[in-house]
Amino acid sequence: MPGDTFTQLVDAHYVPLYRFALSLTKSTSDACDLTQQTFFIWARKGEQLRDAAKAKSWLFTTLYREFLRGRRRAEHVMALEDLGPVDADPPAPEVDLVTGLDAGLVVEALQEVDEVYRAPLTLFYMEELSYREIADALEVPIGTVMSRLSRGKAQLRAALARKDAGTRSKVIPFAAEKTRKLP
Repeated sequence: MPGDTFTQLVDAHYVPLYRFALSLTKSTSDACDLTQQTFFIWARKGEQLRDAAKAKSWLFTTLYREFLRGRRRAEHVMALEDLGPVDADPPAPEVDLVTGLDAGLVVEALQEVDEVYRAPLTLFYMEELSYREIADALEVPIGTVMSRLSRGKAQLRAALARKDAGTRSKVIPFAAEKTRKLP
């Protein structure tokens, strides 16, 4: 039954696609929209894919293309944020409840990495795609993927070092003070 297949596809790939979208957009609502748009496109065109084993790569490629298309479109249209102050989006639930503070620090640092390096880093480390799958998704040669991963790791290390230094400077060392007796 086709509906069951679609549900299984969504169950298997929603969270990884959402994480990738979040790393690209830096916005929970935009990441949700981008992920849903990707599955909408799959619902319309997915049956054209000849090899079902390539569905994961197809989804990541489609999501990345939609992100780029949306970014180009946004350059020509005024952003809603430019219209004036509004209430902030309500806080979104955590994507992964197991994520600890260290993982949060890494995700924060990842947001500081240039987008051209952030996308392959996210696909490689968080989504565990192969170099070939990343190359296909981003439509670049494998050598480009490898160099972007290398440069991205360097930027990520630098961002983590800055965050770690900032965290350490905020930590106040505990010093036992002598209590003074009042006269």
